[in-house]
Amino acid sequence: MGVIEDYGTTLLLLAVVFGFFMAWGVGANDVANAMGTSVGAKAVTIKQAIIIAMIFEFAGAYLAGGEVTSTIRKGIIDQQVLQLAPELLIYGMMASLLAAGLWLLIATTFGWPVSTTHSIVGAIVGFASVGISVDAVVWDKVGEIVASWIISPIMAGTLSFLLYMSVRRFIFGSDDPFLAAKRYVPIYIFLVGFVVSMVTLVKGLSHVGLDLSFREALVYAAAIAFVIMIAGIAGMSRIKRVTKSEQLDLVNVERVFGILMIFTACSMAFAHGSNDVANAIGPLAAINGIIEAGGKIGSQSQMPSWILLLGGGGIVSGLALYGYRVIRTIGTHITELTPSSGFAAELAAATTVVLASGSSLPVSTTHTLVGGVLGVGLARGISAINLRVVGTIIVSWVVTLPAGAVLAIAFFYLFKAIFGGG
Repeated sequence: MGVIEDYGTTLLLLAVVFGFFMAWGVGANDVANAMGTSVGAKAVTIKQAIIIAMIFEFAGAYLAGGEVTSTIRKGIIDQQVLQLAPELLIYGMMASLLAAGLWLLIATTFGWPVSTTHSIVGAIVGFASVGISVDAVVWDKVGEIVASWIISPIMAGTLSFLLYMSVRRFIFGSDDPFLAAKRYVPIYIFLVGFVVSMVTLVKGLSHVGLDLSFREALVYAAAIAFVIMIAGIAGMSRIKRVTKSEQLDLVNVERVFGILMIFTACSMAFAHGSNDVANAIGPLAAINGIIEAGGKIGSQSQMPSWILLLGGGGIVSGLALYGYRVIRTIGTHITELTPSSGFAAELAAATTVVLASGSSLPVSTTHTLVGGVLGVGLARGISAINLRVVGTIIVSWVVTLPAGAVLAIAFFYLFKAIFGGG
């Protein structure tokens, strides 16, 4: 226990700095993914994207982020293995935050939309298996997480393909697309509100003292979605048909979908907050819990509100200062996005992410959103997709896991050499 008694405050301060740095990287890279489709489709401006992210990222993190945070904090490493050397877990979590944050900074500089989940999970598995022992890693949980990285983009791509095909069938394929948009878009808005509300009510609110049955959650989610739908209808009522011509009708229809994209941008920000804020605050929460408990691992501890605030603040500042690079890649370089196609990609990705958050699985928001964008691109034909950009993105995904692991191992041994112990 000597290391924690002697250097506890210093270690916690370093962890706070590294946690903020990681949250900054999540904002610069991952929130840009979440907002990229909306900005790329010109449904929101970058300033509006930042405001949406500020509100809904924090709401997602606070209301529905606890499930995933516990997985990052406690689920990947068998903490019993480290009972006699708790400082090693602190070094490892600090190393993971610094390694993942550094890799995100490098990737964002090049405009690569990499996975923050890959970064942090790869870093934790790397330091634990090399720096401690292979037995310290809960491989069953890691297997679940890795499987979700494959399933989530396929699920998001399939959903976005079906959603966009429904838009083409019921709206663009109708005799009067403008009237059809006014008729069907409220249904899509209802879907957005229902999906996000349902997962939040079922899985997300237990830590604030609100436990609802599944049936109660269904009723409340439907009521919330109905209110959101009414707000959407009010927004659409301002869009008037200027003159009836086929070309202008298409412009008017896209303007109606622009209203819808504001709602999907909010849902995507909420979904991202519920899942990916854990990547920054999970390790920090683990370090704080061990230091507060005087070196005891696995003791029950509440998630302090200051950690949530730190994560939210870091994410918003990262998006505001550096997020434009990845926004450009997601929003304009993979395939041409319009509000109607961008909506399908965002709603599919948000649905996939909030369902995963409800299952405590830290999926990759990047993978789901790129899967969603590819889905709408495929709906228009393979020629609509920039395969070269997609290839670069996939390579960056493959590199992310070992990059996070190698950096974390190096930092782990550095901290061990500086502070001792183990």
